[in-house]
Amino acid sequence: MSLNGQVAVVTGASRGIGRAIALKLAQEGAAVVVTATTEQGAARTADEIVAAGGKALAVKVDVSVAAEVESLFKQSVEAFGKVDILVNNAGITKDGLLLRMKEEDWDAVLDINLKGCFNCTREAAKLMSKARFGRIVNVSSVVGEMGNPGQANYCASKAGMIGLTKSVAKELARRNVTVNAVTPGFIETDMTSELSEKTREALQEQIPMGRLGSADDIAGAVLFLVSDAAAYVTGHVLSVNGGMYM
Repeated sequence: MSLNGQVAVVTGASRGIGRAIALKLAQEGAAVVVTATTEQGAARTADEIVAAGGKALAVKVDVSVAAEVESLFKQSVEAFGKVDILVNNAGITKDGLLLRMKEEDWDAVLDINLKGCFNCTREAAKLMSKARFGRIVNVSSVVGEMGNPGQANYCASKAGMIGLTKSVAKELARRNVTVNAVTPGFIETDMTSELSEKTREALQEQIPMGRLGSADDIAGAVLFLVSDAAAYVTGHVLSVNGGMYM
């Protein structure tokens, strides 16, 4: 699944799933624009890519701010000449039961997760439509499909990403731009590594495959969707959850 000569923008790539995606695309030959909310976070992943012989650019950006997103894509084109791939991975959580949820917590999650996806997709679409080629992958979540108590804001944002994916896929298909989503299930992260054995076992009991997923599981799914192997796939939601939701 060679991506030689292609340029990818991966948001929220300082750690976890985003970092794994950035590294995976770089391993397949793409030049990667790594974004994070801090310069250090973006640089850390970009430095890993360069150390392995790849090409990378680190950019600090708040994806909820349209002007910063415009600057991100301008910098990407100045550095590498084009943008072929966009992976919308940036996201936050501010969990709480609905009756106790603060308006600012609702707004913050929707602004980063959904508005940020919109901002980046809109800027990428301008370039990709003109080039008549592009691959956009939105990293949603299994809870955007099934819901989860205490995460009304997060679930709404991730469900919104699925709707955005399908709508934009129809708009851009004739421009040879595919738009798909990946919905990760429970994934091994810094947070899950700190869970008690009892809590971990309870999570695993919900998963038919009997284990949590890895960031590399998600990165592999994203690689498929941006590769030539998925050239005729658009508007699709690819579940990567070990069977916990079908």
